[in-house]
Amino acid sequence: MNPPLPWFPREPIALSTVFALGLCLGSFLNVVIHRLPLGESLARPRSRCPRCKHGIRPWHNIPVLGWLLLRGHCADCGLSISPRYPLVELAGGGLLLVAATAFPTPLHSLAAAWFLLSLTAVLFIDLEHRIIPDEISLGGTVLGLLLAHWTIGLVPAVKGALAGAGGLFLVSLAYRVLRHRDGMGMGDVKLAAMLGAFLGLPGVVLTVLLASLLGSILGVSLVMARRGSGTTALPFGSFLAPAAAFALLWGPRIWAWYAGFFPHPHH
Repeated sequence: MNPPLPWFPREPIALSTVFALGLCLGSFLNVVIHRLPLGESLARPRSRCPRCKHGIRPWHNIPVLGWLLLRGHCADCGLSISPRYPLVELAGGGLLLVAATAFPTPLHSLAAAWFLLSLTAVLFIDLEHRIIPDEISLGGTVLGLLLAHWTIGLVPAVKGALAGAGGLFLVSLAYRVLRHRDGMGMGDVKLAAMLGAFLGLPGVVLTVLLASLLGSILGVSLVMARRGSGTTALPFGSFLAPAAAFALLWGPRIWAWYAGFFPHPHH
């Protein structure tokens, strides 16, 4: 039986519209990344320079193009604007396209879009602030469970959420007992619950394995470059986020490939 075909049309105008919408969502993601860790409102005040407090002019707020027009600097005080801003906007456009075209139903695409965009926010927030806001992790867990009936199923989502949070909590507890210091924050534990709610048990297992591999590679690289040690703290959420995106898009294929090594007995 062939898998269901994606529902979204492949006409250029439809794809361009979705990409443009994704750019706008990426622009909003930049607001989330900057303001949510600081406890600021996401709605007010309107976008402004953090140094001179001048409001961003509407034509300078156009995703990507605004940054290019400003040549990466505030129009009023010349403060450098991080290239992260256009990169997140482009990521929003690309990820929304993926969500619309790679999944079989509109609700699948809606869930995937929220999941991928949220992971983008987690990646940058955890890198900069070493926190994962509950609004994303706990809110995402609830949303994943609410949408589970139309995506992976409620029972797999509940199992995934419990396994993700429970597994990382036990790892954190064991690390604390053995090393007498914290090795993983509760933000990672709560994020794992969200990942399990969207990915199910196989997906969250693959995510944690891949994130651990990525973290180990970076940790060894830092030690070899003499820029860190075996006790250097790394933001695990920033590894979980890309690993979870990979698991969402390619996890089922990887598990199917792996299962091929263990043929089912004939009855």
